[in-house]
Amino acid sequence: MTLKTLLAASALLTPVLAFPPICPVGPLAPLSCHNTTAIKNTCCTEVQGQVLQVQFWDTDPATGPADHWTIHGLWPDFCDGSYTQYCDESRQYTNISCILEAAGKYDLLAFMREYWKDDGGEDESFWEHEWGKHGTCYSTLNPSCFTDYKPQEEVVDFFEQVVRLFNLLPTYDFLAASNIYPSTTQNYTNAEIMTALHKVRGVNATIECDEGQLYEVEYTFNVKGSVADGLFLPASPVGEGNGCPAEIQYLPKNLSSTPTVVNTETCAASVAG
Repeated sequence: MTLKTLLAASALLTPVLAFPPICPVGPLAPLSCHNTTAIKNTCCTEVQGQVLQVQFWDTDPATGPADHWTIHGLWPDFCDGSYTQYCDESRQYTNISCILEAAGKYDLLAFMREYWKDDGGEDESFWEHEWGKHGTCYSTLNPSCFTDYKPQEEVVDFFEQVVRLFNLLPTYDFLAASNIYPSTTQNYTNAEIMTALHKVRGVNATIECDEGQLYEVEYTFNVKGSVADGLFLPASPVGEGNGCPAEIQYLPKNLSSTPTVVNTETCAASVAG
């Protein structure tokens, strides 16, 4: 993605609708995973404070553009790499598109339809899964943290923040800057890929492979303030393994294998009430 495209994509993200708590983000503000006592204000410091921005490289079936990775999600982990999941059964929403449309986030939704893809074409179900499994577990996105809370406003904040971080982490460009391009004839060393990703943030990323083929990258952050609008600081991963061999295939996408998107959502104007 070029800088011009990146800036244009970022401009699509209007300010969040909800009003999360006003949290300090200055030098003395609490940083997740750095507390030595119990967190008193879980609306301003993440309880699961190791936050991972996770991206896919799907090749066959292929998802997204040939020269861009796609979104997997934004995962909260405890500071030792463990995590909880599906934290609120009452907020396991099955209408993410409708929630975003009701909030007027048409440009955000259009961006997700291009860059947040399911390899089986079930994009909507994928978004629902990521929100239900991970989004509901952020302490700073608990409905009780918001002023004048309206149902599902925290969902909008979550998806906006995932896309905002994704736009700051163009993995294809990071690797290309070190002359690492998708190839059917050339392999790359684990060290080459790790060095290329370390170079741009100053900390290690985590890479994952399937049968020696690179398919996922995870970028770790600690957070000051709320996930909705806080300060994300690059951090070294804790408790995450490097699931790749010494020699790695980084294959090009077979765009002829792109799945057909299944769209089952019919939205009513009153979704977000």
